[in-house]
Amino acid sequence: MKSLRFILFLCVLLLSMAIITPAYAQKEIKIGVLYPLSGAMATIGRDLQRAAEFTVDIINNKTPGIDLPMAQWGGIPSLGNAKIKLIFVDHRGEPDRGADLAKRLILDDKVVGLMGAYNSAVTKTVSAVAERYGIPMINDASTSPDLTERGFKWFWRTTPHDNYFNRDLFEFLKGLTEGKVKGVKAVPRSQLQNLAYACENTEWGSGVAKSLEAYAKEYGFTIKKGILYNANSPDLTSEAKALVSVKPDAMLFASYLSDALLMIRTLKAMKANTNLLWGQDAGFEMADFAKQLGADINGVLTRTVFIDKITKVKKVAGQLNALYKKKYGDDLTGATARSVVSVQTWAYVLNKAGSTDPKAIQKACNEIHIPENELVMPWAGVKFDSKGQNILGRGLIGQYQKKPDGSISLEIVYPFELATANFIYPFPGWK
Repeated sequence: MKSLRFILFLCVLLLSMAIITPAYAQKEIKIGVLYPLSGAMATIGRDLQRAAEFTVDIINNKTPGIDLPMAQWGGIPSLGNAKIKLIFVDHRGEPDRGADLAKRLILDDKVVGLMGAYNSAVTKTVSAVAERYGIPMINDASTSPDLTERGFKWFWRTTPHDNYFNRDLFEFLKGLTEGKVKGVKAVPRSQLQNLAYACENTEWGSGVAKSLEAYAKEYGFTIKKGILYNANSPDLTSEAKALVSVKPDAMLFASYLSDALLMIRTLKAMKANTNLLWGQDAGFEMADFAKQLGADINGVLTRTVFIDKITKVKKVAGQLNALYKKKYGDDLTGATARSVVSVQTWAYVLNKAGSTDPKAIQKACNEIHIPENELVMPWAGVKFDSKGQNILGRGLIGQYQKKPDGSISLEIVYPFELATANFIYPFPGWK
């Protein structure tokens, strides 16, 4: 009888432990990450992957020399120091494939949430799958404004979107005419009035074009030519000729890496002339853009969210960048730094939730506030609005500048108060 009572007592005790502390029994937290790891965007996909792996390593293993709470955790504290495991899949830049992979990650791999997918068109389909299954998705680098205008309850985006960045461009143009840009006297409006753009025609590029049209009208500039071209085009000669034909004061682009490289080479071959040449992030900010083109991008502008010069004024940015460069040989970029922030946000959310239950994670996402001193980015923090958009992010505009030793440096030119070098104006072009 006593033995029966003891067995019953033991069963009740074990059951109560299972009910009270399920989180602590969990050793691993699986998050599905969708990036373009092959095809035309494989370079950026691999960069994003290694940045995500870099950040998870900091979280899972106590990392000295990094002044961040997560670097001292050794896993997720509220979940018994359970480790994050990232499961990477390759969507190849294909929206339908991305949706299929997301479904597989949810149903077969049993991930607690998703991250990615870089391409806005793929993020659009992947997030729809996450919404259907009630699985949280934290997006790091997709900037189509429409992604947070769909009323989704399971989607959050840490990066600012293109409306933020395009407004920055027009504030910069306005500042040029007002003498606010470092090293340049006020530029007559007539030298900047006429604009032309060429944007790739997927979800992202089409959204950029729409936003550029709206802001040009709001700020009183004229779009002389607007082109949507097929992404990953083998030849952009006709598009470049069309831009040059209207003699624009500024040329604006939204292109992934292969297109950005091809467009600059095509314009150089034509000895194209313009006062200002600006790229909307993506291909224009990747390390390979400068590596492959070298001095040919002297004077080119790119919008971004991270430039390594930030490391001189923000301690934690310097620490993370130094560790990343030691490991991989490259500085963090706007794209890779956003991957760092997204993984970090996942970690903070999981710790706040203290659970892997989707509704607990959803609640934590809606309430999370990561302060600016704990971010690699020059942002005011991470805090989501009711649409899932981080309202504390901001963009930078950088200019590639050739230094006396022949190296190329990306210098901050906007916001004006953060400028790290005199602005090169007009765009020197190609001789």
